Amino acid sequence: MIVGIPREVKPDEYRVALLPVGAEELTRAGHRVLIEAGAGQGSGLEDEEYVQAGAELRETPEAIFAEADLIVKVKEPQPSEWKLLRQNQKVFTYFHFAADRELTDAICESGITALAYETLSDQQGRLPLLTPMSEVAGRMSIQEGAKYLEKPQLGRGILLGGVPGVAPAHITVLGGGIVGANAAKVAAGFGADVCILDINMDRLRYLDDIMPSNVNALFSDRHTIREQLCRADLVIGAVLIPGARAPRLVEASDLPQMKSGAVIIDVAVDQGGCFETTKPTTHAEPTFVIDGVVHYCVTNMPGAVGRTSTYALCNVTLPWILKLASGSLEEVVRRFPPLARAVNIKGGKITNQAVADSFALPFETLESCLP
Repeated sequence: MIVGIPREVKPDEYRVALLPVGAEELTRAGHRVLIEAGAGQGSGLEDEEYVQAGAELRETPEAIFAEADLIVKVKEPQPSEWKLLRQNQKVFTYFHFAADRELTDAICESGITALAYETLSDQQGRLPLLTPMSEVAGRMSIQEGAKYLEKPQLGRGILLGGVPGVAPAHITVLGGGIVGANAAKVAAGFGADVCILDINMDRLRYLDDIMPSNVNALFSDRHTIREQLCRADLVIGAVLIPGARAPRLVEASDLPQMKSGAVIIDVAVDQGGCFETTKPTTHAEPTFVIDGVVHYCVTNMPGAVGRTSTYALCNVTLPWILKLASGSLEEVVRRFPPLARAVNIKGGKITNQAVADSFALPFETLESCLP
């Protein structure tokens, strides 16, 4: 099979979808690997490293998309790439369809098979390809929150850990999953006063056991959220429903209750965000202010730490790329059920229930779309 790795074109995206060792493993397995010149530079990986590992360089994305049977990316195809997609081509990447109707329509029209990292799940319901980026984003959320709480960034002028005689910042984390747990752990390390909210009592008991004493695990309901918004200097949105649009937990009418200069970091922005006032931003222009509250809603947070993120992502994606390249789609999805759950769209038909429900579009089972 011919596996293509184009350079990421989303603004301020520095990750690459394959390491040189991945190119070597794929070529050893009998496949050809095409990589666009400069694709790895944002992660500190030079073209020569890929060539030495057996990959073939191509100078343009058009050449990659024209030749490859399987395209492997980091972020969803951008509008400039939509016209390059070929019918029956397989594309393996983060798609986050539920937050983007235009992308969903474009992929349906292209006729490709869209396999989404974020819905590949194992028998225990875990999301192994989403986990490492959730870890990065959770830890980054506190790093970015600390920066935007500074007065020059329009924040409250708060030091997360305070100093002797001055109280630390109060941080509210909405969601106790991978993102939320990593955010709470880093915030606790700063010495902040942290509350992490979730609706799963088993998860809350687990978090209560493992977190340090300056982290409180609370059941999430409307009253608790409002109470926390009044107290919070920094709020982290970390809620996820796999494949579906994130639930809206904070309405626009709630913002006036918050302190002037408080900061919101919406990590769920890729899935539509859990704040009504969320709108996607970029690393070039990461924030905006509504009702005195600073909003940080960058859609590719891990892209800013490209080298760390690339290695973390490729560590978990390579085994699945090898599986996906090992046979026809029909063969691999039957041999490896997690890959079947990764298929969101095939030949113009939506095969993920959550994506279909997000836009009230028809749903087809994957089995019905296969020969």
